[in-house]
Amino acid sequence: MSQNKTAFVFPGQGSQKIGMLLAAHAAYPEVRDTFAEAAEVLGYDVWALVQGDDQDALNLTETTQPVLLTSSVALWRAWNAQGGATPDIMAGHSLGEFSALVCAGALSFTDAVDLVRQRGRFMQTAVPVGEGAMAAVIGLDDDTINKLCAETDGVVAAVNFNSPGQVVIAGHSAAVDAAGEALKTAGARKVMPLAVSAPFHTELMKPAGERLAEAIAGVAINTPAVPVVHNVHARTESDPEKIRALLVEQIYSPVQWTRCVQTMLDAGVGAAVECGPGKVLTGLARRIDKSLLCYAIEEPADLAEAVEALGEHQCEGA
Repeated sequence: MSQNKTAFVFPGQGSQKIGMLLAAHAAYPEVRDTFAEAAEVLGYDVWALVQGDDQDALNLTETTQPVLLTSSVALWRAWNAQGGATPDIMAGHSLGEFSALVCAGALSFTDAVDLVRQRGRFMQTAVPVGEGAMAAVIGLDDDTINKLCAETDGVVAAVNFNSPGQVVIAGHSAAVDAAGEALKTAGARKVMPLAVSAPFHTELMKPAGERLAEAIAGVAINTPAVPVVHNVHARTESDPEKIRALLVEQIYSPVQWTRCVQTMLDAGVGAAVECGPGKVLTGLARRIDKSLLCYAIEEPADLAEAVEALGEHQCEGA
């Protein structure tokens, strides 16, 4: 199969940083307008928060989620204004799935930015602070991680399958610690605690899922104009009601990111654009398949380069 198709991928929590999108905000009115639109919905100056000096405030889950969605949508609008090619397929990592659905026309931005603020609040309050934890496991295969988590007392499971050899586990703090020791004994190169305050994508998030189901019930969802690969099962979905259910299920289910990228590769994708701050997904994509051309577009010069390169990429495959 010719690998001439293009994917857009949207980052999740962990990509936020003070000072992000500074040059893009100066260069593109679409970025400025998007942050202003988010501020109207959220009731606070989103841009001032991003450019301030309080990383802890930015890292609060109910703040991080709308800020990252706003950043991704802002860059998507700038991409289109600069004449960027329409991608063939999209996917987002955890929260980024909401960004993908906005950019694919399935959700309105104003609905989504309020929805992910609530999602962040629900996730944060589902488990008391200190009772849950997450850790990245480097250098061990998925089957071994799943087996050792299942053998550990308490709630702990693999929740982010980010790339071959990079998996995140989560659950009750004591269970995550115990599983981490077992995984190191089994040959993991590293087990690194993550600076998060809740065990995302575990069964402990089911109360958050129930609250999200109530919040999303009244939100309009359309068939995406661009197919979006979903985290739960690594397939696309066109039925709005199934998309609604998947967004709820996603909150307490593992993120199958490696499979999502493989689905896009199998569909003929040869180039991927990371639409949001940072280059986390670019790094993961290269670990999954080194042949994939990757572009991160937070900086205006990088966005302009990607617009030109991907215009040629699509022409070559026409």
